[in-house]
Amino acid sequence: MTQDPIVPLTELPRGEFAFPGPLRDALVTAILNGTKTTTTSLLAEYPRDHDPREDVGTLEAVLDSHDNVVCVIRTAEVHVCRLADVSDEHAIAEGEGYADASEWRTGHEEFWRSPEFVEYIGELDINDYTQVVCQRFTIDSRYPTRGLELWNAET
Repeated sequence: MTQDPIVPLTELPRGEFAFPGPLRDALVTAILNGTKTTTTSLLAEYPRDHDPREDVGTLEAVLDSHDNVVCVIRTAEVHVCRLADVSDEHAIAEGEGYADASEWRTGHEEFWRSPEFVEYIGELDINDYTQVVCQRFTIDSRYPTRGLELWNAET
């Protein structure tokens, strides 16, 4: 089996976790230290003609809060499910300290209802049947990793 060629960092799509600030810092730190190996998005965030399950194998350059690339991740698995069906395993692997999917859901619904997210995508009805995209990823070791520059709202 041959390995994919290394794509220049400048050509990779950008992976932005949350919005710039303390939450992004925490998520990117968890990616870098290996505690965050999954993430979840709302299916509504994707273009209507795109099936996110086709993203398996794709690379993303992960950005810190200052738009610096800190690592490259490769999507290993994607599945789409109802919000009510997100597993404890997936929730815990998000690396945010959730004990189970119930805690995870509370935190994510708070984010998806935040003023910043509503401004980004619009207000959505989030309920048990809301479709979410559960992604598992790994850091691609062929690319360099670097520490993130922490957010400082005063600068």
